[in-house]
Amino acid sequence: SLQDKNALHLYSVNGKYLGSETLKEEVSDLCVTSEYIVMGSLQGFLSIRDLYSLSLSISPLAMRLPIHCISVTKEYSHILVGLEDGKLIIVGVGKPAEV
Repeated sequence: SLQDKNALHLYSVNGKYLGSETLKEEVSDLCVTSEYIVMGSLQGFLSIRDLYSLSLSISPLAMRLPIHCISVTKEYSHILVGLEDGKLIIVGVGKPAEV
């Protein structure tokens, strides 16, 4: 964060710079899966980005409270979101019929 500007930078395992994306929110936690970056912000948004292009996979989901922690189940079926007030929100991943 530099003067109210936040960015997500992507590097290869060998340290080669691959790209970056400017963010509107202040990231409080993130979780990296094999294909996606799941991020929570202090502004209360849950964002899912493609790991390689850093573009949004879906529009951010509003949780209405600051997000303190993010976790993805090992089957990648659910996202667990811990909010500032102590609530745990469980978000199903996939098509509505699968969730």
